[in-house]
Formats: sequence, structure tokens, C-alpha cells
Amino acid sequence: MLKEMDLYSQIAFILVIVGGICWGLVGLFNLYLITGILGNLLGRLIYIAVGVGAGWLAYQVYNEKMKKA
Repeated sequence: MLKEMDLYSQIAFILVIVGGICWGLVGLFNLYLITGILGNLLGRLIYIAVGVGAGWLAYQVYNEKMKKA
């Protein structure tokens, strides 16, 4: 599946997976792994990148649905 995606979608997919794992750790253990490792500013930038990646993937799914309709 990942090989069929363009570069932006691959990056977005990886970011969303990393973000999902991080939020799972927050929910289970109250552990903010990204901000703990990278600090507050870089951690926030990573979380913003995860959000942008999720938006990109949602846009891609929407475009695919509109092409089939």
C-alpha cells in the first residue's frame, strides 16, 4: 500500500502512525514522548506536522471518493 502512494502521502502516513502511537502513550500512561525527547518547541512542531499529515491524507481520501463518484 505504501509503495502505491506519492511521496507526500507516504510522509503523511508515517507522521499519522507516529502521532497515533504518541497519543496512545498519552492516553495509556500520560507520557508525552515527543515533547519529552525533543523539548516543547520541537515537540509542538512535530504535533503540527502530524496534524498537517492527517489533513493531507483526509484530502487524498476525499479526492479518491470524488473521482469514483
